[in-house]
Amino acid sequence: MSTLFQPYSLGPVRISNRIVMAPMTRARNPDGIPNALNALYYSQRASAGLIVTEGTPISNTAEGFVFIPGLYTPEQVAGWRKVTEAVHARGGAIFTQLWHVGRVSHVSNQPGGIAPVSSTAQIARGSQAWGIRADGSAGAVDVSPPRALTTPEVKAVIQDFARAAERAVEAGFDGVELHGANGYLIEQFLNPLVNDRTDEYGADTIENRTRFLLEAVDAVIARIGADRTAVRLSPYGGLFDMGLYEDVAQTYLHLADALSARGLAYVHLMDQLSRGSTPIPPDFLSSFRRQYRGTLVLAGGMTRERAERLIEEGLIDLAAFGEPFIANPDLVARLRHFWPLKKADRSHHFGGGAMGYTDYPAYEAA
Repeated sequence: MSTLFQPYSLGPVRISNRIVMAPMTRARNPDGIPNALNALYYSQRASAGLIVTEGTPISNTAEGFVFIPGLYTPEQVAGWRKVTEAVHARGGAIFTQLWHVGRVSHVSNQPGGIAPVSSTAQIARGSQAWGIRADGSAGAVDVSPPRALTTPEVKAVIQDFARAAERAVEAGFDGVELHGANGYLIEQFLNPLVNDRTDEYGADTIENRTRFLLEAVDAVIARIGADRTAVRLSPYGGLFDMGLYEDVAQTYLHLADALSARGLAYVHLMDQLSRGSTPIPPDFLSSFRRQYRGTLVLAGGMTRERAERLIEEGLIDLAAFGEPFIANPDLVARLRHFWPLKKADRSHHFGGGAMGYTDYPAYEAA
């Protein structure tokens, strides 16, 4: 049997194969509370070795996308419990992705229409959030100018991550993944072209601009343990005005060492080639693998052939698939048996109800 379909130990969690369902925003929750439809959607895909949920805001100021389920109220915790119970009932494992979008937001996403917060007051040029338009409809809107967090506020956001992680465990999740990728708040601290701070979280040294991420990781570990804590990163990513900078490799290799020492459940790298950004260079992936000694996940344009090759070469441990899981709830079986993959209707990716969400059939029923 291909290694891709063999079980794997993810800390205390034994997963049935090395295929990860990557986090994908689907925007099916106008009230921000997970519901039975979400539980059905994720349980349909529970044959994945590990499911990572859609990005889940850690507070009401962390949001940049309307109609997404959060993790900062008791009602949201109860809603997510329906999801985790449904996935566990089908033998699956599930982490939630803890999300703060930072400056990739719009005033309509913020309580009372306040400005989004970030590491900086620089706007994300050419970027859009998903908010409420002038006519009252939901859709793409240009991001609003952000406000730079004060130093005490940075420390408060770190505690928001920790509290959300604690709520995630209360909701039955097997662990959490901090979203440090794709141009959102954590990466707004990591990137020196965006981070223009002069405090202890500033861009003057790699140690300072990685401090926010590492302190958030440590705060989460203190609440739920390292073996339930993971991080997603997107080195060389360019989404939402994240420009390439000279010491990008050194920055992420510094993180590889620091995160390796913490004994995390895994680190999840996102290759943004499929999103039109610079791909992760093969020599960087090799270097990161040498320095990060824990479980390594890779997402971005993944195929069965690529996943098997990278695992066989020892470059990654788990392979994450995103969009293929939307139209193929039985993706693991389809990959195992070389069955054809159905293509998703992108017009139903965001918003709506069951159509384009839970109505894609398994191959045998197609």
